[in-house]
Amino acid sequence: MKKIQMVDLKGQYHEIKDQVNTAIDNILETSAFINGPDVKEFQKELEGYLNVKHVIPCANGTDALQIAMMGLGLKPGDEVITADFTFAATVEVIALLQLTPVLVDVESDTFNIDIEAVKKAITPKTKAIVPVHLFGQCSNMDAIMNIAEEHNLFVIEDTAQAIGANHTSASGKKQKAGTIGHVGSTSFFPSKNLGCYGDGGAIFTNDDELAHTLRGMVNHGMYVRYHHDVVGVNSRLDTIQAAVLRAKLPKLDEYCDARREAARKYNAAFAGQENMITPKTVNGCEGICDTCDCHVFHQYTLKITNGKRDALVEHFKEKGIPCGVYYPIPLHRQKAYLDDRYREEDFPVTNQLVKEVISLPMHTELDNEQIDYITSTLIGFVNG
Repeated sequence: MKKIQMVDLKGQYHEIKDQVNTAIDNILETSAFINGPDVKEFQKELEGYLNVKHVIPCANGTDALQIAMMGLGLKPGDEVITADFTFAATVEVIALLQLTPVLVDVESDTFNIDIEAVKKAITPKTKAIVPVHLFGQCSNMDAIMNIAEEHNLFVIEDTAQAIGANHTSASGKKQKAGTIGHVGSTSFFPSKNLGCYGDGGAIFTNDDELAHTLRGMVNHGMYVRYHHDVVGVNSRLDTIQAAVLRAKLPKLDEYCDARREAARKYNAAFAGQENMITPKTVNGCEGICDTCDCHVFHQYTLKITNGKRDALVEHFKEKGIPCGVYYPIPLHRQKAYLDDRYREEDFPVTNQLVKEVISLPMHTELDNEQIDYITSTLIGFVNG
């Protein structure tokens, strides 16, 4: 059995090696390192894939979130509601802009933001909601958009882990993650489903005026060289990274299908097992049905319910199986974001999840032998 990787970027690279190497060689020859042709072509291709009017490439996913908030004109003191159970970048940019983060609990089965908690958190100062499409599937966007319309709020989708995922509304309309709210953002960090070979990100919107503002903001506020019309930042997607993403984008659905197939095999192995709960998909198929396209399984995260999660992590290390705990500390307990407004009783789900969740190896190169070894090792230890 080949060595198990949490994410096998080398194996994925070898499938597109010739295309990537040729593209990078061409960029080195032309020296068009910033805003080269590949950036513009990638932008157009991603717009087509997402069926969105505007894609604004930028330097990373954190910048994408920050610039999206800047473009919406949020002001210091404005309250922004987001999930307590996620990576810190989401709340980080809220704090950096001197907005007021309002953290709320998540659902115990999907790990996405809890709709009732969002409703309770709204005040006259609330200006935006940031649903995080955690681990690869969309939050309840029908409910979130209804809340936003009722209270005149912006919706900023954090799609860093869910690019390629589909959301089907109650009316049957299908849209890609990140294209439903007023603005969406994503990361192209190497381990993402669509990842480059460094840092990268993008912002999505169907709003022409907002798109124009954002395009200036990512480039020092310039639309014409040395004419600074808005306050901006320096956040551009490198041409080399755009070339890598162009090679990968046509394979994104294939990559997501491979992840879904691995998830189906994990689910089948764990079916009926005690002391563990497998991921739930929003359409109720548990990731097993062949037509499921709502979850792209950036992570395969299950819950270990008998108190053995931490011991399992150590056991995996001994057995050569990488794993991750996403996330071990809630944001409301992080030193940087402590606030007297938060009460522990407001976060019962998050406080439990941090004790139970574990993410297994998940990537496009997983094979049956590896999955069998991972699942048998986990079952034997947890139920042993």
